[in-house]
Amino acid sequence: MPTYVYEHVLPDGSGGESFELMQRMSEPALTRHPATGGPVRRMIQAPHLGGMWSESSRRSMMSDRKLAEQGFTKYVKTDTGSYEKTTGQGPRRLSA
Repeated sequence: MPTYVYEHVLPDGSGGESFELMQRMSEPALTRHPATGGPVRRMIQAPHLGGMWSESSRRSMMSDRKLAEQGFTKYVKTDTGSYEKTTGQGPRRLSA
């Protein structure tokens, strides 16, 4: 279940204190605070992807061996402007 962020709506329409609430995606957005009954609105914010997406895990997931296992081909650009295959299937070299 996703965690949504809500903020209290102050009498002048500006935002007040915020809080988080776990809800199903199928549930409608709250319009009233569950405890106080005051007006609230759901805030838009970037999703949190969790702790597994670190730079070291990205490097291990993007290793040549892992890419080849998943059926990908990886090319690296050389100084001459062509691309050389480092893993996977396909032509050994691509040129611009």
